[in-house]
Amino acid sequence: MRFYRNFICCSIALCFIALLCVPKSARAQSHLRPLFDSLNQTIAAAANYDSIKVREIDSIRISTGSQSALFDKYLKLYSAFRTYNYDSAYSYAQLLLKEARAENNDSLYVLAQLKQGFILVSSGMFKEAFDSLSVLQGANLLPAFRAEYYTLLARCYYDIADFDNDKYHSPAYNALGGRYLDSAMVYYDKARFEYKYYGGLKAIRRGQKQKALKFFNGLMAQKDLTPHQLALTASTLCDLYIHGKDKEEAIYLLLRAAIADIVSSTKETTALFNLSTLLYKRNDIAHASLYIKKAMNDAVFYGAKQRKVQLSSILSLIESQRVANVENQKRNAILYGVIATLLLLLFAGLILIILRQMRKLKKAEKTISKAHLHLQDSNARLEEANKIKEGYLGYFFNGNSEVYAKVEKFKKSIERRVRDGKFSEIAILINQFNLKEDKHELLDNFDRIFLKLFPHFLEQYNALFTPDCQINLGEKASLPTEVRIFALIRLGIHDNEKIASILGYSVHTINTYKTKVKNKSVVSNEQFEQKIMAIKSVQR
Repeated sequence: MRFYRNFICCSIALCFIALLCVPKSARAQSHLRPLFDSLNQTIAAAANYDSIKVREIDSIRISTGSQSALFDKYLKLYSAFRTYNYDSAYSYAQLLLKEARAENNDSLYVLAQLKQGFILVSSGMFKEAFDSLSVLQGANLLPAFRAEYYTLLARCYYDIADFDNDKYHSPAYNALGGRYLDSAMVYYDKARFEYKYYGGLKAIRRGQKQKALKFFNGLMAQKDLTPHQLALTASTLCDLYIHGKDKEEAIYLLLRAAIADIVSSTKETTALFNLSTLLYKRNDIAHASLYIKKAMNDAVFYGAKQRKVQLSSILSLIESQRVANVENQKRNAILYGVIATLLLLLFAGLILIILRQMRKLKKAEKTISKAHLHLQDSNARLEEANKIKEGYLGYFFNGNSEVYAKVEKFKKSIERRVRDGKFSEIAILINQFNLKEDKHELLDNFDRIFLKLFPHFLEQYNALFTPDCQINLGEKASLPTEVRIFALIRLGIHDNEKIASILGYSVHTINTYKTKVKNKSVVSNEQFEQKIMAIKSVQR
């Protein structure tokens, strides 16, 4: 029992150690699993979405139109490339400027200058962006252009603040960005996406959480957002949760934003970068590694310099941790192997012990069965002996009482004749006392009682001989001498001298009878007496 208890304790301990070795990331974020799966599938299908984008661009390129429609064509191509590829977008921005100058159209020139400023800000070229936008400083811009102009300046300062990410310069840049965004908000229609989005962004930068939530939750509830607008809204809203305690909600929003970015083939994005950073901090290295690589590929494809710098810093950390995790997994695999081996050895040991115990039990069962059979045989012998004892005790007392009565009668007759002096009559009385007849009567009584105790003796005795040698008593119940010899043997009297004394024969005569009978039997001489002893007495 002690071994079994120790075995169970060891098994539980080994299983507990194995459970502790399971990484936390494998047990976390279970309710977000469908979104993770969706993002993984979207990443796998990214090439398909990009091919749709390329076909869209090609259809614009091959479109034909008048010379006056060339600016619109360049503008469409610029719009298609501005979040997809920096080099192509910048090239078309330059073509927009060239065409605006060729047409000598101030409004088109301002628009082209704004588009160039946007693409420079998006690529992280802040000095060049300021230089491009400074051309428009003091110009008499249309309201729509003023909104875009101030928004670009605000974006530029906000991005510089995020890039510096310190307590010395970032607050000043955020303040400048906020002032420019205040100016831009004056020119946006309050019903449009831009007003709500930049209103929420300004509230986030100023720490006005509830106001920001009101703007962004309103946008998230809208059903008419484009994938790019949804990505912008979700990735910006998650900032409120990243700096708070609800990291799960931040991950949820970034997962949705990342999916929308890939579907819209947006390469200039922060969703995957921020998502990778959060997952890295939560030790979900497998997902963090997958997403940071995708983010880096997108940044390289787009050509965003500041984004590549940001991504490089976290990419090295994630990859080093991934390598460390691989090593841990190898060590865990070895540990699992050792644990599994130990468990197998323990089970093998238990099986060997069980088999050994089963062999002992079988051996004990055989011993018990043998002892039981021996006990049954002994009980049968005892029961048989009791029956024989009861039968012959009755015969003994009856016989003794008859003998006693005869002796008593003979004694009184002698005494009476001695007293009367009739000595001649005494001799006559003595001659009347027939011992031979009494002996014969004694043996007949023995035969009668024996056959009563062993009613099938003669039948089974005859079965040991051929039909011509079998005994048939007929009407008389007396046994032949040779049968009587073996009846005495069946009663347990094996000594030839005792048998000879009981039957009134010499030992030689008894041996002669036995040999003669055995020679007639159909079984061997050695087995004959065993067969005689196997004959059963009467059953109750």
